[in-house]
Amino acid sequence: MQDLKDTIKEVIYAVLPLTIVVIILQFTIIWLPLEAFLQFLIGVVLVSVGLVLFLLGVHVGLLPVGEMIGSTLPKTKKLSIILFFGFLLGFVVTVAEPDVRVLALQVDQVSGGEISRNILVYSVALGVGIFVMLAMLRIVFNISITYLLVAGYGIVFLLAAFTPASFIPISFDAGGVTTGPMTVPFILALGVGVASVIRGKTSSSDSFGLVALASIGPIIAVLILGVIYG
Repeated sequence: MQDLKDTIKEVIYAVLPLTIVVIILQFTIIWLPLEAFLQFLIGVVLVSVGLVLFLLGVHVGLLPVGEMIGSTLPKTKKLSIILFFGFLLGFVVTVAEPDVRVLALQVDQVSGGEISRNILVYSVALGVGIFVMLAMLRIVFNISITYLLVAGYGIVFLLAAFTPASFIPISFDAGGVTTGPMTVPFILALGVGVASVIRGKTSSSDSFGLVALASIGPIIAVLILGVIYG
């Protein structure tokens, strides 16, 4: 019950400022039609209810399961299993990410169907999966995240030189949408679980940086699409 109350407060504090600003603008500057304004208020209520349910789901299901999976994989003592399931979980959670699907739909519409939403979604998911797998390698072998970030963005800038200009902003947007409400909680929890077993509780900070690495994969994937379609 306390978790529910805290979640409701968190959602209210998040949604209320935007709602107040829109209401002030409505009665001072923009004066939207009454129907549109009422639709906005209904939307605020629906979004608030949805966020409460989603955040409860994250705390009750996604975070505990992600951390349990992460803490169980290293106990197999098989690097191949850790890497495979790191890739698989990164892939499937990205396919389920609503932000990725919104971007894919917009790109599909703008390109006139030349770049279908399914191609973009699965390309982005493939990029996330590969870099989550690399993040697992980083935790296992205690590799500095600096090296991986420098190498990753080095590849990004190299590909950008051979990619049509229209694909470059899409690629960075793809990196941004993967840091959404489905991907981030699960990947962070997975990293915490793996690091707590392999590096010990005192080194659980090794789990952080997974999202930074995971966001490079989609950028590279879309840039490669640009090279192919360009």
